[in-house]
Amino acid sequence: MTSQPTDLRGFVQISPGRWFLHRDRRRGMRVDVEIFASEAVLRQALADGSVDQVRNVACLTGIRYRSLAMPDIHSGYGFSIGGVAAFDAASGVVLPGGVGYDINCGVRALVTGLSHRELAPELDAIGNAMLQGVPTGMSRHGLVSPSIKEFMQVLQCGAVAAVELFGGRKADLECVESGGVLPVQTPIPVSERAVARGIDQLGSLGSGNHFIEFQVVERVFDAPIAEVFGLEPGKVVVMIHTGSRGFGHQVATDAIDRFRRRFLKRIRVPDPQLVCAPIDSVPGKEYLQALNAAGNFAWANRQILMETVIRLLETQFKAGRDALGIKLLYDQAHNIAKFEEHKLDGIDTQLLVHRKGATRAFPPGHADLPPKYRRTGQPVLIPGSMGTASYIMRGVPSAMQLSFGSASHGAGRKLSRNQSLRVMKGRDIHAELFRRGIRVFSHSLRGLLEEAPEAYKDVDEVVKVSRAAGLADPVARLRPLLVLKG
Repeated sequence: MTSQPTDLRGFVQISPGRWFLHRDRRRGMRVDVEIFASEAVLRQALADGSVDQVRNVACLTGIRYRSLAMPDIHSGYGFSIGGVAAFDAASGVVLPGGVGYDINCGVRALVTGLSHRELAPELDAIGNAMLQGVPTGMSRHGLVSPSIKEFMQVLQCGAVAAVELFGGRKADLECVESGGVLPVQTPIPVSERAVARGIDQLGSLGSGNHFIEFQVVERVFDAPIAEVFGLEPGKVVVMIHTGSRGFGHQVATDAIDRFRRRFLKRIRVPDPQLVCAPIDSVPGKEYLQALNAAGNFAWANRQILMETVIRLLETQFKAGRDALGIKLLYDQAHNIAKFEEHKLDGIDTQLLVHRKGATRAFPPGHADLPPKYRRTGQPVLIPGSMGTASYIMRGVPSAMQLSFGSASHGAGRKLSRNQSLRVMKGRDIHAELFRRGIRVFSHSLRGLLEEAPEAYKDVDEVVKVSRAAGLADPVARLRPLLVLKG
């Protein structure tokens, strides 16, 4: 390790894209901290307080190896967005702040046989159809109206239930992380309030940074891998980014309230927002069950939205999905906690891995990958912002040792939403993007100001750091054409 300027507060660069901070036992740190970042991103993370959040996580009971953060790091609720932390499955804790309020917010990507040239004349019609047909914003209504029995089936069986109840292809489930379903026992320990908030929102996009985006493959970096993924220069890709809506938010709210009453005075934490429960406690186990139910909601939600987008394209082009070459590339979770087995000091160890604004990036040969990706590694979906590029990357072996097989979930915010509103005040984001050949559809002008491209980090830099650090390798770069914003 080499010395660094003192204003980096003790961090030293141990290799390209990797910054290390030794544990300070006087501050209660149980493990070291590692940030995957450029120097500029690290400095920004030091300034916005997110590095302090990563350091606070290093103080929690049962944490193993290191408290980590990905190159898209920014400040979150107690636990930084871009944060990754693993806890001993037998003696560790589970913390809702380490997952977030939008449980299993994630991205689903579809490849198509449509070329940019074929899509271009239809962009306005498709955008308007989505704006009218897909519930966005704070809407309390979704695209389907499940009975209470059907809704509970969704909570238990996720995307599997969505296919059975609302349509789709079972074969697609192979390309969804965890097959689109996490284990849930009955009765499911969720509140009536959570059910009431979720039952009418199934099949809705939501607000904030959620989107449906049509993109064109602009550049391929690894042709053999791109061929397996179905990525071809000039062809159209669709990304769908949303999560568990009001249901997941209520699950998180209920757990935080319960943990505060039960454990805040019993388990010392450096920040009350890191309130947690022992994994083997009754409240801890019940939260994990509710967490899985919310994850299942999110996978069902993206499944329903995908089928809606496919039907819209079938109508617009007067052809079926097979004729249009539409296939599911992958669906990955961003905000989740999962039991996984990882090697620590050469020993297979059962861990509860929290990823918040981070995603799995499993390498070739990993048993949790679908057969078609066993030789390539997992597709890793890295959306940028509505005015900048997105990337498809792939998991690599080094990530298993470095980050529990984790990578960035996107570009990551540079400005908070309130900061963005102040900085972008008076600008016409819609017109600016239109002049750059990007059509944006939204019911919320405020939302466009909050989500302006300048509010996000440089996604090219995030990808560069990810590759240099050994988290994932780029496969293709995508350019936005049409965006439906929440």
